[in-house]
Amino acid sequence: MLPDVTGITKTFDYVVPDSWSDANKALVQVGSIVRFDLGGRRLRGWVVAEDVEPTPGVSLRALTKVTGYGPSAELVDLATWAAERWVGHPSRLLVAASPLKAVTRIAAPRPAKELPEQEPFVEAAFASDRAVVQLPPRAPSLPYALAAARRGNALILVPSVARAKWLARQLADNGVRVAAMPDGWARAASGATVVGGRAAAWAPVKDLAAVVVFDEHDEVYQDERSPTWSARDVVRERARRAGVPCVVLSPNPTLESIEWGELKEPPRAEQRAGWPRVEIIDRRSDDIGRTGLFSDTVVRALRDDSSPDPIVFVLNRKGRARLLACVSCGELGLCEVCSSALKQHEEDVLECGTCGTNRPVVCARCSSSTFKRIRMGVTRAREELEALAGRPVVEVSASAKGATDKTDNTYIERSGADIFVGTEAVLHRMKRARAVVFLDFDQELGGIRYRSAEQAFGLLIRAARLLGPRSAGGRLIVQTRKPEHEVLRAASQSDPSVLRVVEKQRRQDLSLPPYSAMATVSGAVAEEFVAALQQVLKGAVADPADPRQFDRLAVQGPNDGRWLVRAPNHKILSEFLRSAARPTGRMRIEVDPLRV
Repeated sequence: MLPDVTGITKTFDYVVPDSWSDANKALVQVGSIVRFDLGGRRLRGWVVAEDVEPTPGVSLRALTKVTGYGPSAELVDLATWAAERWVGHPSRLLVAASPLKAVTRIAAPRPAKELPEQEPFVEAAFASDRAVVQLPPRAPSLPYALAAARRGNALILVPSVARAKWLARQLADNGVRVAAMPDGWARAASGATVVGGRAAAWAPVKDLAAVVVFDEHDEVYQDERSPTWSARDVVRERARRAGVPCVVLSPNPTLESIEWGELKEPPRAEQRAGWPRVEIIDRRSDDIGRTGLFSDTVVRALRDDSSPDPIVFVLNRKGRARLLACVSCGELGLCEVCSSALKQHEEDVLECGTCGTNRPVVCARCSSSTFKRIRMGVTRAREELEALAGRPVVEVSASAKGATDKTDNTYIERSGADIFVGTEAVLHRMKRARAVVFLDFDQELGGIRYRSAEQAFGLLIRAARLLGPRSAGGRLIVQTRKPEHEVLRAASQSDPSVLRVVEKQRRQDLSLPPYSAMATVSGAVAEEFVAALQQVLKGAVADPADPRQFDRLAVQGPNDGRWLVRAPNHKILSEFLRSAARPTGRMRIEVDPLRV
């Protein structure tokens, strides 16, 4: 038995009571959820092995209760793999794989309805075991879901609850037997196509036939709790073990996916038509102190009432770098190595918070030595918008009253307004727009994170979905002091490969994922743990016969209470992090950190 208790990593042997009914005895199998007494407490746990030979001379206790079915033996084994991959405890993963309520009966499978073939490009995606499909932001998702369901019971992941519900209804209307997670656990176990979010990666799927992941670039697929497992990577491994095709789709496939599978793209004309018109406004020559937050182009867009749809202004202000711009030419102060924002910690030094590169206080464009700080806020933007428009403007943020759920649009709908301004949360709460304006996109381009370019492009993708294809007439307006940045060039050309080529070279040069593996260590006892890791590292380097060969492995920090551990690949990273004893106390290991 594996207890459902944080901190207990051991398994314990128990016996099934002879007094139980045959029905209860039949429920006990690998993955079943049971109750048992341990250390004076009655605990919940999972059966992780059967017919185990007990230690000689040891009298085993009996189970106290069998709650019902749990994850299958295959999922128990997958959880063990994932716990090692993300350096955590399998009990956290088995919780995700277990039903919300006790399940004591699983219905017999029903015959599936035969579904028609989809168009050739869609069907071709399932011809290989690993397919990465690049599609425009508003490309229909139903054909790929139907193509997967046509092969049998499929596992389909989507990044939001609202989208999962919509897709499940569409599949059901087409005659597919669907189990929407998490409530459809028992239905999924009996045989159905499963649709859900991150946790659905652990759903029971009888006779798995295909796997589909929509918007695989979305960070919501990675759990922020420890272990920081990724649903995308879990279902890839699950598909590999089952020997079935896995298709991941995105308007901007991640480099991890490009390295993993075979890229498939529709014709360039089709991709371009699927993006809205993108307008890049170069503000380097503008005096923000005189012109305010809004360029002439933005003011004209605000006053354009040719469409009844709302206009949305986006300005991220939380957790962002304070940007520097050249006083003479307006050029943004970015690192020449990794393109992150530079900070001026000393009078004569500009420093990159991402890669540590320093340089004198000199503009890369005009050689001026004078910089000014740029700071904007949502509240100020709302006040100026109201003055320009002469009518109320709604401010939206993740903490806005009445707007706590990203999938709940009632807050937006009942406002009755047609002008909205907010952080990126506003993009999650709108259904459509006539224009989306990013007032200061340099906050995204200069983010002190190695994934800032992918994350910035992800915001443009979300905005493009509100606007629709080019034929709909929507406008995506971006104000920036870095108009030649590869993210903006990729968006304006409707070609994500423009970004991908630059980003790949940058990651390779700096040995960043997917060309290495990383983890962060933080918490009260992190320093003690890191000291133990460094001792292991010294021993491995000193002994050339060490079979682990921790080549290119390093421990860096601390930085804001976190240490960064780098390794050539995840196998070596996991082995290294497990090689040191974990001290007693609070500590967090985050494998594949998103904010580094």
